[in-house]
Amino acid sequence: MSRKPRVVVGLSGGVDSAVSAYLLKQQGWDVVGIFMKNWEDDDSEYCSSNQDFIDAASVADVIGIEIEHVNFAAEYKDRVFAEFLREYQAGRTPNPDVLCNAEIKFKAFLDHAMRLGADKIGTGHYARVRKAGGRFQLLKGLDPAKDQSYFLHRLNQAQLGKTLFPVGELHKTEVRRIAEEIGLPNAKKKDSTGICFIGERPFREFLNRYISKEPGPVRDPRGRTIGRHQGLSFYTLGQRQGLGIGGVREKGAQRGGGEHAPWFVARKDIEHNTLWVVQGHDHPWLQSTALDAGDASWVAGEPPPAGAYAAKTRYRQADAPCTLARPTAQGFHLEFPEPQWAVTPGQSAVLYDGEVCLGGGVIASFA
Repeated sequence: MSRKPRVVVGLSGGVDSAVSAYLLKQQGWDVVGIFMKNWEDDDSEYCSSNQDFIDAASVADVIGIEIEHVNFAAEYKDRVFAEFLREYQAGRTPNPDVLCNAEIKFKAFLDHAMRLGADKIGTGHYARVRKAGGRFQLLKGLDPAKDQSYFLHRLNQAQLGKTLFPVGELHKTEVRRIAEEIGLPNAKKKDSTGICFIGERPFREFLNRYISKEPGPVRDPRGRTIGRHQGLSFYTLGQRQGLGIGGVREKGAQRGGGEHAPWFVARKDIEHNTLWVVQGHDHPWLQSTALDAGDASWVAGEPPPAGAYAAKTRYRQADAPCTLARPTAQGFHLEFPEPQWAVTPGQSAVLYDGEVCLGGGVIASFA
């Protein structure tokens, strides 16, 4: 008798991965669940991994599959967290979810699954894979509000060829309905947000443990010093909260400003340890019509031809029409007919051709 094809599913304790495992079992796969522990420096107050494992084990019990607890904390620290700190210390704002997918979920986890005899791996990401012209394409998830292709843009052909995204074909409401219908204990569990190793704690409090503070001046466009920052690493472009600026208002602030318009971080001058802030969401310093990105990764294994596409420069953003120039294996240049708000070095610029995610790179500079 031929054996059933085996799929190893990453069970996070959340509803998306739980329903993914259920759907794959319904499709006739031999399903094995894996719970990944990626952080262990302080499990206590802010980290939910212990409760998440209990939830994942309960799901496995209801679905009727085995579950294994695997510790990838060492790999995560070396491949994701170390890079995260390096980027922050250099004054950039990295996206650890992008790196975690590329280095842990679709590398360390995939390798482990293959050792368990898996034919494929499955995850609860809202994305899809399609084979076309002998190559695998990464497609957006069908639920536009949940699409996670942005975070998956660094996946390559070998990884996509081994991956199943069962909930990518569904809307979140349908996923929750299925979970309730089959009696999953986490059917109503709140979606996790934020970075796994930070949990719910204040971000600045966390970074304080790893990055030394170098306070310096906060200046407005006129060059006036209007406050002190706690260290440039603790701020990101477009940031409005936690600036600690009071008492100084720039009357007639440019475009959308005004006397009581909020302040936003607009520039970080590493050389002079100066944080530049502006008033008004639409201030010219917050608008960019071009960017250069490095450390490119292309889903097809090679860059797409130059031309008209769409791009996201941050996750929670509608696709913006753009022109791709000078695409190489290393990087690319994008130009936008409409200015993009708070383009941030360290974040990912991800390119799309309709529903197809082509890949992307790390934003190095903007204009």
